Amino acid sequence: MSDFTSSFWPFFISAIVIGGIVFCLAVLFMTSKSHDAAHTGESTGHVYDEDIVEMNNPMPRWWMWMFIITCIFGIVYLFLYPGLGTYGGKLGWTQVKQYEQEVKESNDRIAPIYAKFTSMAAEDVAKDAKAMAIGERLFMNNCSQCHGSDAHGSRGFPNLTDKDWLYGGDPETIKTTITNGRHGMMPPMAAAVGSADDVKNVANYVLSLSGSDHDANRAALGKDKFAACAACHGAEGKGNQAIGAPNLSDDIWLHGAGEAAIIDRINNGKNNQMPAQGSRLTPEQIHVLASYVWRFSNSESAQ
Repeated sequence: MSDFTSSFWPFFISAIVIGGIVFCLAVLFMTSKSHDAAHTGESTGHVYDEDIVEMNNPMPRWWMWMFIITCIFGIVYLFLYPGLGTYGGKLGWTQVKQYEQEVKESNDRIAPIYAKFTSMAAEDVAKDAKAMAIGERLFMNNCSQCHGSDAHGSRGFPNLTDKDWLYGGDPETIKTTITNGRHGMMPPMAAAVGSADDVKNVANYVLSLSGSDHDANRAALGKDKFAACAACHGAEGKGNQAIGAPNLSDDIWLHGAGEAAIIDRINNGKNNQMPAQGSRLTPEQIHVLASYVWRFSNSESAQ
């Protein structure tokens, strides 16, 4: 990988660019000097398609000047903008600056649209048809890739239409989640639980909390061992929204249900991350988007 980040490549690129311009000018100069003025207007002896005769005439001056102007333009461009290795250009232009400027201009244009909703409570925004139309587009562009266009999620990506919230489903918490993202991590717990048999017993106890199919004898044996998990999930397995620990008693499984899936979670843990959107969306956009997301699980309150 170091071959692609060494100081050689900027010099290599600069040499090709400058060499290309110098070569073009040199070819133009030599071509202009090679014309035989004594035989101007005479045929060179080359005939194409029986009647197209190549004459010994110099290149048109307008063509030569266009060629020279093009080379000069290239030189000026390379002076003002990046193009010569690590040289940043006199104007200091970068893709990042251009992107940030365009985003700012776009946000400034749409700010008046969001001004009306900023002062409204999320519950009221969720009742506004125009706001929800905007929220839908924001959701489709920024959230649907993981949570699905219908917000029902998939394995590893939470369903936003039910009442099962890892960190809380009130509008302010949803705003915080969208703005800052979330990083949920369950460490491997096999060593804390005990033997492989103990892990299986705990898995069956976890299944029993939600009334799922389980081995009652193993569940009884795993109850005491569940103490290693209670620090996060609570003694009754109802979870802890303060740290994003899932509720194990509601039969909603983010990473798969059944004994095998739970054993895998205990043995290997899980690391899940939702990216922060605060740097991509304005606070006003997040306010509308949070209202739209809140509406999924509170449709009866948003009528």
